[in-house]
This record gives sequence, C-alpha cells and structure tokens, in this order.
Amino acid sequence: MTKVKICGLMDVEHALAAAEAGADFVGMVFAEGRRKLTPAKAKEIAGAVHAIPNAPQVVGVFAGHSAAEVNRIAEFCGLDRVQLAGGEPWPFCLEMTHPVTKTVHIAPETTVDHVLGEIAEGERALAGRDVIVLLDTKVGKASGGTGHLFDWSIAREAARYHSVIVAGGLDPENVGRLVTDVRPWGVDVSSGVETNGRKDPAKIRAFIEAVRRAEVSRATG
Repeated sequence: MTKVKICGLMDVEHALAAAEAGADFVGMVFAEGRRKLTPAKAKEIAGAVHAIPNAPQVVGVFAGHSAAEVNRIAEFCGLDRVQLAGGEPWPFCLEMTHPVTKTVHIAPETTVDHVLGEIAEGERALAGRDVIVLLDTKVGKASGGTGHLFDWSIAREAARYHSVIVAGGLDPENVGRLVTDVRPWGVDVSSGVETNGRKDPAKIRAFIEAVRRAEVSRATG
C-alpha cells in the first residue's frame, strides 16, 4: 500500500485531521520558511498525534541544522523520524539518533543517472541503515513545499530499483496518476492540500482517497 505523508502541518487540528484521514506520516517543518514551527509548538502537535490510536509517524523536516541540533529537537519534540532536506551529505545520516528520510532534490537539469547514482552512493555510505529516500523538486533555495512538479520519468525509473517517496506539486487531482504510472513507495504533499495557505481537511481527505482509488484501479486493471 502506498504510504502517504502530509507535510507542513502547523497546528493540532490539521495534524489530527491528517491522521484521521489515514496518513502514514505527518510532517512538521523546522527549516526556514512560512511553515517553520518552534520546537514547543511541534512538541504539542506530536503529543496530540501520538495520543490517538494507530497514530501515524511524526516527521520533522530539517535543513541547515547541525547534527546536534537535529538530534536535540527530535528528542525534545518526540519525533519518530527526521527528514534531511538541506542537501546534507550521506554520512550526516549516520550522526542521527532517529530514523532518517533523506531528500534528493530534482532540478530541471537533473538526469535519471544522477539520481540513481546519488541513491547508490547513499546505500554504500550507510551500509544498510534505515533511510528512506524522498524525491522533491529543486526550486531556488527552498527545501520543499514549493508546489512544483518535476519530471516523473525520473521518479518512475528510481522507483523500479528503490523504495522512494515522491513529493513536489502533488494534489488530489494528479496524485492518482502518479500512483498508477510511477508506483512509488510513498507520496508526500504540503501546498497541494492547502487553501489560502492553510491546510484544508477536505483536500487532505481527497488526496488520500485519490491514492487509495488509484491503488484499487491498478490492482484490478
């Protein structure tokens, strides 16, 4: 079953809405940007999510932090997983005290061979460590959440060989096509489930429902 991550959550209400809609991961951002949370707020949200039955994993998104900062914040907030989105080198993952999701950014000039080579480099450097690879669009200095698509043929090829999460420009209207065509291990959305810059529970539900419909269609087609 395709894993679903709802990212950029900023309050308890929307984090619980994502959990209740069936998200496998809920994400909070500590990197610079409009969705950045304080550790105290993130701890409140993580605690509320962990208090419900069948809680999703709580992920913190970091960029430009030291390893000590990531580990300290993750421990304080009660995160289940950390996502490194700032172009950190693969050996940085070995310094983490929590399971890691490592972002590989896709720019317009990025090739399939480059992505496959980078993932292979990570596998060699980490020697079997629990790390999930997330593919996201590179737009300027942003670490994610830009709402821009990248070339899905790159994701399709990467998904043939690796368990990858695909992010970047997904929404309830296009995620079903991605699930059918690319067959990723997981999908990640932030701006695609927002209305006027705020998470929209109806769009969150529609996004997850679209993923599940695509899985059923793929299985029966």
